[in-house]
Amino acid sequence: MNFQQLRSVREAVRCGFNLTEAAHALHTSQPGVSRQIRELEEELGVSLFARAGKRLTGLTSPGSHLLPIIERVLLESHNLRQAGQEFAGQQDGQLSVAATHSQARYAMPLAVQEFRALFPGVKLHLHQGSPKQIAQMLLDGEAEVGIATEALGDYPQLVALPCYRWTHSVIVPPGHALLDGPLTLEALARYPLITYDTGFTGRTRIDAAFEESGLAPQIVLTAMDADVIKTYVQLGMGVGIVAGVAYEAERDTQLRAVDAGALFGINTTKLAVRRGSYLRGYVYAFIESFAPTLTRGVVEAALDVEPATGSVRPAPQRIEGAPAVH
Repeated sequence: MNFQQLRSVREAVRCGFNLTEAAHALHTSQPGVSRQIRELEEELGVSLFARAGKRLTGLTSPGSHLLPIIERVLLESHNLRQAGQEFAGQQDGQLSVAATHSQARYAMPLAVQEFRALFPGVKLHLHQGSPKQIAQMLLDGEAEVGIATEALGDYPQLVALPCYRWTHSVIVPPGHALLDGPLTLEALARYPLITYDTGFTGRTRIDAAFEESGLAPQIVLTAMDADVIKTYVQLGMGVGIVAGVAYEAERDTQLRAVDAGALFGINTTKLAVRRGSYLRGYVYAFIESFAPTLTRGVVEAALDVEPATGSVRPAPQRIEGAPAVH
């Protein structure tokens, strides 16, 4: 039994049982992946995959039972390498952080600047995506840290910790009528609105507020990031709703902002890591730079506790049917 056999099984499942795609992900040939899977099945004495001819069609019952163990073994092998590198080179390595545009653009720069000053030998890779994509990057091991407002707390395989709280702002051109009176949902509903895509930057709270008030907002344009929203508000296409941190009075001179926390509530940005992961020292340092309340002790304690029961979790398992991939 070897790790390549285990990786072949894992990638075959991740690629929807398409061995050509699995081979591409593993940088090998399709016959090679088939051979690795077959040799593992022979050693285990069970078939992991159901087949139609030479084509894989799904997992067998033994395969469904053994897949979480395979995932766990591969995760621990990654942890072993990380632990070795921790002692071999305290100041070297790489860190992959996945975040939404709003977090990467407005919330992370100071933390990144501080981290680079502390660990100049560490290569920092920033990935942007939707909240669901960020969660999947964490689950797949493509990122060690994920930062978003939405979705991250929905995955039991992840430890999602609160970082900071924020509110939305309504943005309009100077002289707009909404600047003259009290801001209400009824007043907003009279105008075409421009805001975030569904599932981004607190959009869930925006939709819920209008729905609870029995109002149907005229959302004419949505985007993944605040800079796009602000551009179209300046063009006169509608009233914008963005994260409060995204409005900068010194830069956004053609816009005005009104705090909308009373309308849409308070949002919480979360930072997530995969449960069971071994985090090198500089990963904890980055987390604390971004959210000073998340000290190493706080993160380590959260990694060791099962979220539902509070008991110690012996090892992480991949949950089939979890959402795919702010």
